[in-house]
Amino acid sequence: MAEHQEQVSPVLDTGAVNIVRKRELGRAVRGTFVGNVMEWYDVGVFGYLVVTLGPVFLPEANPATQVIFMLGTFASTYLFRPLGGLFFGWLGDKIGRKRVLFITLTTVALATFLIGLLPGYASIGIAAAVLLIVLKIVQGFSAGGEFTSAVTFISESAPDKKRGFYAAFLDAGSYLGFVLGAAIVTVLQIAFGQEAMVDGLWRVPFLIAGPLGFVAIYLRMRVEESPHFTALLAEAAPLARPRADGRPTLRVNPARVFIANWKPMLVVVLLVAAANSAGYAFTSYMPTYLSTVLEHDAVQGNLFSLPLMLLMAICMPFVGMLSDRVGRKPVLFAASLWVIVLSVPAFHLIGGAQPVGIVCGLALIGLPVALYMGTLASTYPALFTTRSRNTSLGVSYNVSIALFGGTAPLVIDSLIRVTNDPLAAAYYLIGMSVVGFITVCFLRESAGQPLEGSEPNVETALEAHRIHTARIALLERR
Repeated sequence: MAEHQEQVSPVLDTGAVNIVRKRELGRAVRGTFVGNVMEWYDVGVFGYLVVTLGPVFLPEANPATQVIFMLGTFASTYLFRPLGGLFFGWLGDKIGRKRVLFITLTTVALATFLIGLLPGYASIGIAAAVLLIVLKIVQGFSAGGEFTSAVTFISESAPDKKRGFYAAFLDAGSYLGFVLGAAIVTVLQIAFGQEAMVDGLWRVPFLIAGPLGFVAIYLRMRVEESPHFTALLAEAAPLARPRADGRPTLRVNPARVFIANWKPMLVVVLLVAAANSAGYAFTSYMPTYLSTVLEHDAVQGNLFSLPLMLLMAICMPFVGMLSDRVGRKPVLFAASLWVIVLSVPAFHLIGGAQPVGIVCGLALIGLPVALYMGTLASTYPALFTTRSRNTSLGVSYNVSIALFGGTAPLVIDSLIRVTNDPLAAAYYLIGMSVVGFITVCFLRESAGQPLEGSEPNVETALEAHRIHTARIALLERR
């Protein structure tokens, strides 16, 4: 019986305290990590193939129109993320995190793979461009539920005292996926040249998503449902609505969720705006900034930024560990102050002619992004209760990503061109981090604490015993 329990649950329920099983927690981390790698792999591939794909899908348009069309197609994924966040967030609160994570990962991986199989304009005309837009919309809709469901799931599965460490692997996976996709494209461009890429080699990075997705789906299928949702489902089982397959589902009213949670949802919107404006500026805009504004070679720009992105990804779990020790708020204060104080010096260094100065300037922007991302993945879920966590986070996170994350490169580029001042990018990042700093002032510290409305997750029976003893002592004093 004990062996059977170990296979089906990542935690052992000891009274009202959950003891986390390390083997199942490892599966949970791997299963969520690979999904984020998969999602951002496509972002890296498509972002670095914008110029290449223009002649494939709109060969009769001029280069400027091709780039605008591809950037618009890329932006369409962000326009549909809030809808995906609402749908999959609601679904995750209704039927469970695990099933939603399987659906979103499968859809993202399949859509990326199918892009690699699309015929070009030469074969089916404008229908090729239409099909590309459709697949990107499908990706965006599914991605809207991927990250927030993963963050919810891993936060509900991890020990409370190490939630920051384990949740940080999700954003680390995002950046590793971006680096992997961008690196594959860069290597192919260097090895075979741009002409070969346009002639059909552009398909290879998308087709690689097939085997990558298969491995990711296999790992995710081995993951069990989050213990907090399992407990909630058991508690509500007498009132839950059974589905056709006999499994119960919970009643979730999104309108009531928004009314009850609008304040913490606003906090998420503002924190995402501050962190992801800097994050997207670094990942999606810096290569363009180096090659267009500063007129560096495009490949050289990639070589400047990609190693730093890899370093950031490696640092994020350590940042999460730091936030477990000192608290989420001190790390977030440090990240926002860093951006406020050092953005202008960073862009001065990037604007210089010395490669060492450019790398140092990029690092001054990238490191606070690592502080933000390594901390926020465990901060968001702690703002909501288990019953409405996925819906609340799915909507607020993705609305902010659509408004402030995906638009950051376009806004920054427009500011630079309108003002004719490269430091306009720094001023934008400073303004967003001022918003972030103020928001952190109103944030409740959640490091080491159980999630809102949930019982504690601990690593050992000794910890569980101490919590039980403390509770008994508190009741006796009352």
